Amino acid sequence: MQHQSLVRTGSIVKTHCAPVYTRSCPGAADKATCALTAKDQAFTVVVLGASGDLAKKKLFPALAKITHEGLVPPQTLIVGFARTKFTQEEFRAMVRSRVENAVPAEAVDSFVAKVHYVAGDYGSADDFAALDRKARELEQACAKAGAGASSKANRIFYFSLPPSVYLTAATRVKGILSATGWNRLIVEKPFGRDLDSSAALQRDLMALYSEDQIYRIDHYLGKEMVLNLLTLRFANSIYEPLWNKSAIKSVLITFKENIDTEGRGGYFDEFGIIRDVMQNHLIQVLALVAMEAPVSLCAEDIRDEKVKVLRCIAPACVEAAVVGQYEGYAAEPGVPHDTRTPTFALVRLCVQNQRWAGVPFFLKCGKALNERKAEIRIQFRPPVTYLYDNVLQNELVIRIQPDEAVYVTMMNKVPGISDELVSTELELSYQQRFSTKGVPLPDAYEHLIRDVVRGDHSLFVRSDELTAAWKIFTPLLHELETRKTQPIVYRRNTRGPAEADELLQQSGFVYVKKQPQPQPLR
Repeated sequence: MQHQSLVRTGSIVKTHCAPVYTRSCPGAADKATCALTAKDQAFTVVVLGASGDLAKKKLFPALAKITHEGLVPPQTLIVGFARTKFTQEEFRAMVRSRVENAVPAEAVDSFVAKVHYVAGDYGSADDFAALDRKARELEQACAKAGAGASSKANRIFYFSLPPSVYLTAATRVKGILSATGWNRLIVEKPFGRDLDSSAALQRDLMALYSEDQIYRIDHYLGKEMVLNLLTLRFANSIYEPLWNKSAIKSVLITFKENIDTEGRGGYFDEFGIIRDVMQNHLIQVLALVAMEAPVSLCAEDIRDEKVKVLRCIAPACVEAAVVGQYEGYAAEPGVPHDTRTPTFALVRLCVQNQRWAGVPFFLKCGKALNERKAEIRIQFRPPVTYLYDNVLQNELVIRIQPDEAVYVTMMNKVPGISDELVSTELELSYQQRFSTKGVPLPDAYEHLIRDVVRGDHSLFVRSDELTAAWKIFTPLLHELETRKTQPIVYRRNTRGPAEADELLQQSGFVYVKKQPQPQPLR
């Protein structure tokens, strides 16, 4: 879509089509876009942990795409750092193999030419000094090569690292920050194991860096349907009158995987499904569903409202939770045979404020289940009617993945002479409506890395937001561990423990099965 003009006094981009709402904020957005407008400045992305799975599968393809699309400055440099003893040629060959399917063939060579590598240890001051020398050498070469280029250099440090080395690496990075431009750190989850460890991690990081330099990434916030939540809620007048306890009966936020830990059992067993998925991905989605309208679309206004609603949520408890473990998990490599780590969890939460009092919010996640799916299912209260029997409840469903879509279920009469009623769907399929000619929607990491370049914190977790989330789940985690609760074993490729469905039903949730569409009667 070609934008004809941009109105900075509001949050509307005027185009030849219908208005498009952006997350821009007057003043802050202009200030934050310096990296995109200052084309004469060097821009370096340092990927710590460059030989790991995350870097290979997500970061390099995302960087290749946003570079090809012109969403980062032209003077962009990529410097990988890891313990693996790659040569420059070996590292570039690895990166090439990962980006060949991400961008057109003609863009691969130009991206790979921007990629460089330094091998080293995360605790070694000498190795980080070598990393700094390499980055400065490349930045100075950019300055000399560019006509009228400045000596200013901006740097992003992406911590694609195990949590055990965060602080060690952060301490070393402190000594190699750019002295001529801005510096930003992207930190991957998990952010601690509970409230106390998270607070300690935040305290130590904040002793080294300011809050505006730290970007705590939760890639779920970059997914297209999660990005659309605020627009769906606040740019459509039909939803606000219904978005409360009077009309909504329950909210179910689901994350299901049909795969197991795929050889990462040892790592997964340190955290479990509640820490790995529920405390971050799902609680962030809940906050966007339940929050009040922000004052503006500025990052701090959005995050203020998320923190407010998270503080209204009562701590999760064992009595309102079901935890499970799929068959064979304890036999996987690296997993203790007597492990009690859950691979499945369902938790019922209550938002204790005027809008949501009495409405249960369910968070459900698990591995080795019957399907891959992530969705938000908002179930409305049944209509008060004496006219029809067997009327099913309306639902608004936001399908996050796969096949992104929004649909509403509603009752309709079967066409023809029949008086039969049937539940039908009014559906918006993203792939069909927003045709991409076979090109997939942008990956979450593309959105998020670009926002870091722009200095936009809207989709990143603030420290008090993280604290509020841990306060919800730490009591449950400690109680499960103190009681040595044994998760319920469930078979692979199923819905998970039957007890989870029982808890949902006891709490008033009604499964509305998709009905076959009958043929009209003549």
